[in-house]
Amino acid sequence: MTSGPFSYTVWSRAAPPLPSHATSRTELTHITISFLVLTFDLLIILSGRGLLVSGSQGLFAPISLYFVGLAAAAALTGFIAHEMAHKLVARRLGYWAEFRMWPFGLFLSLLTSLSGFLFAAPGATMVNGMPMSDLRGWGQTGVAGPVSNLIFATGFYGAALVTFHVGSWLYGPLLFLALINTVFATFNLLPLGPLDGAKVLRWSLGRWVVAFVVAAFALVLCWSAFYTYGSPLLAW
Repeated sequence: MTSGPFSYTVWSRAAPPLPSHATSRTELTHITISFLVLTFDLLIILSGRGLLVSGSQGLFAPISLYFVGLAAAAALTGFIAHEMAHKLVARRLGYWAEFRMWPFGLFLSLLTSLSGFLFAAPGATMVNGMPMSDLRGWGQTGVAGPVSNLIFATGFYGAALVTFHVGSWLYGPLLFLALINTVFATFNLLPLGPLDGAKVLRWSLGRWVVAFVVAAFALVLCWSAFYTYGSPLLAW
């Protein structure tokens, strides 16, 4: 999430709170392209098709629909919902907000995924009209994205607990989705540069500490469950 001015808009005074959260054709195009690229990135990682990965099956080998669905769900909840949460809060505060992709960031994500890891910076929700002095507005808009990730992570982890208890294999992919969302939340809460954490920190040190500690704890929990213990109960 960042702010204007941009070539496609101008600085303006805040309008009254908007009753709807309409989008434009430009935003739909940008977010669709970003979603497809990020899904493809995750698909490469999940299916082990990175060109520099030992034992890679090859980039053009057949891909299971299971990996396609898992990658799409991760991109939808970890990325799309995150950006739309920024937009929702900014629009409720009365400001123009739309997502814009970052072509170089999308290209970088493809390069890293082909190397066997993922660094994703597909774009950001642009907010216009909100003065930089409105620390509360920027902080609330900034924290909305990570909060949406943590809500999804909680839901996925809870579902993993249920499916593990009944002996279903679904707990594995559900743990992965929980992990992806905690990664997005924790990374974006780092108090650096244009990341959400910097805006939350400027708004309130206490709120940033709480948000970051919760996100980091959730990340450690999901990472341990997925990679170390192999179950949401942290037991074999």
